[in-house]
Amino acid sequence: MTKARRVYLDHSATTPADRRVVEAMLPYLTEKFGNASSVHFFGQEARAAVDRARREIAALIGARANEIVFVSGGTEANNLAIRGVCEAAKGYPGKISLGHVITSAIEHSSVRGICNALQKNGWEVTRLPVYDEGIVRTEDVRVALRPDTVLISIMLANNEIGTIQPLDEIGALVRDERARGRRHLWLHTDAVQAAGRIPLNVDALGCDLLSLSAHKLYAPKGTGALFVRRGVRLISQNVGGHQEREKRAGTEGVPGIVAFGAASKFAREEMDERSKHDRQLRDIFEAGVAEHVADIVFNGNLARRLPNLSNVSFRFIEGEGLLISLDLQGIAVSTGSACSSGTLEPSPVIRALGRNDELARGAIRFSFGKDNTEEDVEYVLKVLPQLVEKLRALSPLNKVSSFEFQVNPSEL
Repeated sequence: MTKARRVYLDHSATTPADRRVVEAMLPYLTEKFGNASSVHFFGQEARAAVDRARREIAALIGARANEIVFVSGGTEANNLAIRGVCEAAKGYPGKISLGHVITSAIEHSSVRGICNALQKNGWEVTRLPVYDEGIVRTEDVRVALRPDTVLISIMLANNEIGTIQPLDEIGALVRDERARGRRHLWLHTDAVQAAGRIPLNVDALGCDLLSLSAHKLYAPKGTGALFVRRGVRLISQNVGGHQEREKRAGTEGVPGIVAFGAASKFAREEMDERSKHDRQLRDIFEAGVAEHVADIVFNGNLARRLPNLSNVSFRFIEGEGLLISLDLQGIAVSTGSACSSGTLEPSPVIRALGRNDELARGAIRFSFGKDNTEEDVEYVLKVLPQLVEKLRALSPLNKVSSFEFQVNPSEL
């Protein structure tokens, strides 16, 4: 019996652990098992490994090692950044009410959830539009600023459509505001999707906080990091320990941190090669889809986006049905953020582009990785048009559309 071909095109959800990364972490699962807070040999061996990893992650984003705080993942990093800064701001002199946060309409569900929770507790939140290209306009940020604005949280690259936001411009705007005397205005960016795929430098971006996650970088799940610029005050969301310079209590997960450090090193060294590879496969894929599948819409700005990601809306069919059909053929893709899977609502990211519910429900994310091949793309391009045609033939949406085009309105 022939084994079914498997093609993984969901690297924005998670990446397979690089064998080199696994090899780096294995000793810390076995003989190098010390607690990094212990003062004896075993503990200091673990502490040295954590410190090396901290330096590698800092190097990936152009930060100082002592500005990196280890957490459990991107969601916790976003919680610590946003909640931590906002809770610290309550004590600033001159505050009227709780304060104001600026974010965008296409943030990851963790940021959306935090902002919703802040609103319920009395904060005011402005969600900026991204227009049809999926990009925030810096002038909109400027207009949204208020005397009580505490935090701007804009993701660097979107997890569904890959659009890259003008963080450097927003960072420059924040610096200008500080030069005018606004000491307590901070800029946070969720860089979970961007890190390792495009060059990052926290000083060039002008951000004060930046969220990272190991499992987007070919390391195991369960480890993340938050860059906290020196001088930023935030309230820890975990209490009961003194780890991570009082910013995140809890015994450090040394094996995962070591893996994160190794993955960051490889990502920094191989970024250009990986980006070129991913972009080439994505462009071949998109050209093939455009040639062989009618009634599609590519979502987001096609120039200002991550090199590995393509988001396509297929008209007249449900994306969930196409996802399942592709999976049955061994092809793994996504209808949006893995953290939002299970919801029946159309993607809020696609809707924020001005797309209708049909296009939002018919959106599929294809995200490529370093181990994909041209043969993978050829297989997908062979299977995909057939599945789309089959689903459209069965779809009531297609029948309704065909009826609309066939009927002459003057005859009604």
